[in-house]
Amino acid sequence: MFILNPDIYSLPSYGIGPFATSDIKLHAALPQSNRIDEYFNTRFDNNNFLYTENGRKAINLALSYYDLGPKDVVTILTTSGNFYISGCVTKEIENFCSWSRKMEANTKLIFVNHEFGYPYPGLRDLKKYNLPLIEDCANTFFSIDEDNSIGTVGDFVIYSFPKIFPIQVGGLVRSNLPHYQAEYYLEPELKQYIKNVLSKYIPEEDIIKQKRIHNYAYLQKRFSSLGFNTRFELCENIVPGVFMFRVDNEKTDLPLLKKHFYAHGIQCSVFYGERSFFIPCHQNLDEADLDYFAVVMQAFIKNNN
Repeated sequence: MFILNPDIYSLPSYGIGPFATSDIKLHAALPQSNRIDEYFNTRFDNNNFLYTENGRKAINLALSYYDLGPKDVVTILTTSGNFYISGCVTKEIENFCSWSRKMEANTKLIFVNHEFGYPYPGLRDLKKYNLPLIEDCANTFFSIDEDNSIGTVGDFVIYSFPKIFPIQVGGLVRSNLPHYQAEYYLEPELKQYIKNVLSKYIPEEDIIKQKRIHNYAYLQKRFSSLGFNTRFELCENIVPGVFMFRVDNEKTDLPLLKKHFYAHGIQCSVFYGERSFFIPCHQNLDEADLDYFAVVMQAFIKNNN
């Protein structure tokens, strides 16, 4: 049995990311560790990367490498092709120049957003434009595309740790430019905290990937029984950032659905620009949590028919 319409002061707290309040105490007691440095040095085959406070700062550092002016355009391409893009991305670009969702005559840089764990298709083909390229891998830390190109094509690659790990802060910018010398000051205690937490969880890489894939498949089964299809096909080597499903019934009020999920303590969002909706599927959710999500969805259908 699950409690529906709970008291607003007694809501559960399900985030899109895996961080939970209990992690504060756990992480405060972690021993100092730089194991994550070894992981990144091996994965990236070089040490040309920087820790940042968050993904936004990582984007800013990458953009600041280029001599962008007010009349220049950064063209944003996404996996889905949907026009929607997070304000976290566009606001950083607007600090330097304008942005567009298509190639323009004055496009000076291509920004590829690998959305929700799904790599942008045909990434290498973008080299035909002979333009600098930044890859946003905030949600695709563990995903791999068919030709193993994700994270290797861009001059810079951006990561955001809270989307993948149970941590409140942290990002990373990696450069594939051989002569780029990365420099950035991050407050030492914060940097060490980030490394301590990541060092704890990176040995669990396989478990994290398997659990996210399992949770996605479980939600797919539960929501398909309610009449919903997934927005993205979960292919081999894809580690999903969220569970996204289509809401084809035009009578379903998506803003009201978002309000309904939040009223039950579940972070979620409409995938604006199309009739799709997403909820958490991260590794710290168990099947009972996913059953709760399905029951909340079922209650919405019952109450709004």
